[in-house]
Amino acid sequence: MTTIAITAGEVSRDYIAADLVTALKKRMPDARFIGIAGPRMTAAGCEAVHPQEELAVMGFTEVLRHLPRILRIRRSFGDYLSRVRPDVMIGVDAPSFNLALEARLKQNGVKTIHYVSPALWAWRPGRVHQIKKAVNRVLTLFPFETEIYERHGVAVSFVGHPLADEIDIAPDRAQARATLGLPADKTIIGVLPGSRRKEVEKIGPLFCDAARLLHKNHPDWTFAAAMATAATKTMFENMARRRIADIPLRVIDGRAREVMTASDFLMVASGTATLEALLCKRPMVVAYKMTALSAWFARRMLITDRYSLPNHLAGHDVALELYQDKARPRFVADEIERLHDAPEEVAELQSEFAEIHHRLRRNAGERAADAVMEVLA
Repeated sequence: MTTIAITAGEVSRDYIAADLVTALKKRMPDARFIGIAGPRMTAAGCEAVHPQEELAVMGFTEVLRHLPRILRIRRSFGDYLSRVRPDVMIGVDAPSFNLALEARLKQNGVKTIHYVSPALWAWRPGRVHQIKKAVNRVLTLFPFETEIYERHGVAVSFVGHPLADEIDIAPDRAQARATLGLPADKTIIGVLPGSRRKEVEKIGPLFCDAARLLHKNHPDWTFAAAMATAATKTMFENMARRRIADIPLRVIDGRAREVMTASDFLMVASGTATLEALLCKRPMVVAYKMTALSAWFARRMLITDRYSLPNHLAGHDVALELYQDKARPRFVADEIERLHDAPEEVAELQSEFAEIHHRLRRNAGERAADAVMEVLA
């Protein structure tokens, strides 16, 4: 029986790994899947040796604080896989965790694949040499990522992005509003301050204060916040009661994509959510805040002027990026008001977002599964 090990260390990668597990099961119904798994992976048929939330940590300094526990998990999981000897090990993103694990297993004769390329275009491009030693193949989500691997002789496959497969090219705003019980005839601002508690703690106040400024000028506008977990929902609701108790705000459990689709404009934390916002064809303001020490490290490691995926995919600025001291409520509110008053620019943005969507829509799970079968063969 073929045994496939697969790891996904955070919520935003659980669906990518689950999509691959599902596609591989079509080809190998009797295969066994084991790994560090989230709920979608488990539902798809992967045995969770460790639950995904054990690895979900944000920021440089936060990782340092949890590093001993993370290293223990990696060591114990590596020991387990060394005993089981899977036919292939697939690390989904989390390069700081997965590359060392992949290198160890590859040295012991296990075939290894890294799915979701580290952002070599943004920081630490020299990691390509570490990746070359650690894996038999890299699977990338974006077409611009293959060039550096090809230049260094690393086997690579561009498979597209699963989100681009899932999301309709023309999302139905009216249906999303009806499903969420949001008004059909109001301007709606979507509020997405991140999926982790630390993100909501840092970015939630920024977005609340921006909403307060917008409500002052536009009292008929409605706000809808999508929260990833019960804990972040409670945290944001408490925050909103203190800061914006008098504005029309719906705090919604999960359903981020429906909130994006229902909205006219978005305030969104930097990360995978910005790509989802692009695929939902919604103009956005991107913001991010972290601890001062994490920001200090980031400034010294980044090699790009564009941080968000929409801007990098477009090759120019299609979303205002506000980081650290530039992430101020007035800047967020001003940009949303500017976009509201520029319908022709918004239409052009949505057309460009649709073109990018078509480029990424490649049936990613199936293409990734084909690449895994090639490596197994």
